[in-house]
Amino acid sequence: MNELNPKQVEHLTEPGRYSDGDGLYLVIKAGGNKSWLLRYQLNGKRRDMGLGPYPAAKLKAARQAAAEARALILKGCDPLDERQRRKEAQSAEQAKAVTFKSLALNYHASHCQHLTEGRRKGWLSIMERYAFPFIGSLQPEQIQTEHVLRVLRPIWSEKPPTANELRSYLESVLDAGKTLKLRTGDNPARWRGHLDNLLSRADKKRARQKEKHPAMAWQELPSFMARLARMEGRDSAALQLVILTAARAGMVRCATWDEFDLEAATWRLPAERMKTRQAFTVPLSRQAVELLQTIPRIAGSPYLFPGTGSKSGVMHRGATYNLLHSMGLPDITTHGFRATFRTWASECTHYPREVCELALAHDERDQTEAAYSRSNLLEKRRELMQAWADYTATAPAANVVHGIFGRVGA
Repeated sequence: MNELNPKQVEHLTEPGRYSDGDGLYLVIKAGGNKSWLLRYQLNGKRRDMGLGPYPAAKLKAARQAAAEARALILKGCDPLDERQRRKEAQSAEQAKAVTFKSLALNYHASHCQHLTEGRRKGWLSIMERYAFPFIGSLQPEQIQTEHVLRVLRPIWSEKPPTANELRSYLESVLDAGKTLKLRTGDNPARWRGHLDNLLSRADKKRARQKEKHPAMAWQELPSFMARLARMEGRDSAALQLVILTAARAGMVRCATWDEFDLEAATWRLPAERMKTRQAFTVPLSRQAVELLQTIPRIAGSPYLFPGTGSKSGVMHRGATYNLLHSMGLPDITTHGFRATFRTWASECTHYPREVCELALAHDERDQTEAAYSRSNLLEKRRELMQAWADYTATAPAANVVHGIFGRVGA
């Protein structure tokens, strides 16, 4: 026999447990929250089953839910176990509706908004060209190592930078799938301890060597820098900063004022701005600091080199190339100045290879060495970059060798 009525349920406020009969209770917490509880016994084991909060579940609905649970008990089934099975079945059905493509698009929408418009489009373009045709229709749980290899192998040797970016995107999306419980087990796109056993790093290096950007000879750079310094404007300043820091063009093009500490003479780039996806600090030479002090800050823009009419808010990616073209140097690329710096460092200094490579944000130390050597060699790189800036300002005399860090056998 029922012991409660709707008005009682509505007006009861004293904390406690109120029976409606046959194991159904209205439970009132100290804070006044009300909920329904069914207490039952099956196979000698007593269990409590929540039937929902009040007033979302009225008395009539609670009694109906209790009756359905008791019917299961009469059949020897545990209603709590049945509820869990239904949840799992529902989750499985929902998971089937999620494909790698839909997961990737959701990841892109929620994680890539901080990127520039160009990089957001580039992220999608790489996925659409290389990943979606092969694995876009698969469920995240279905994707295994062989699927990842099928995506990566066609471009691994021919387009190593693109392949490396794609692998990191796959890893991030599949990690998100695991967090959302759309897949289990290890990530098949993980590099260290997994794909590094299956894909050759040497192939990447050989392919990278083929992608040479036209570069200016280091002997010609001082006269070019003098010419560039006599020019005014945003594009000239941007190209000078590229050369003085040996940075990638995109690092300079999207640079923001809050990344620079002119007193400490450092430029700190967050991980999301780096090709390696690792935070990096660039030491600034005296000439670089002086150049930065001459660049006007534009109200309302966080960028050093804001764009005019650009949706991304920064200067166009072809601005420095157009400048070089206007100077009668159509065969020289902005990226090529990194090669100019590296050739100069090899031929005209005795700085160790690891210092020169880290100046370009290349860390070629193996995993063991990198694990034990946590230094980013900032101060050694600072000396190297100052020597480079001094050279760009005044051509050194013949046969002068810079640097105090002698190579083995030098």
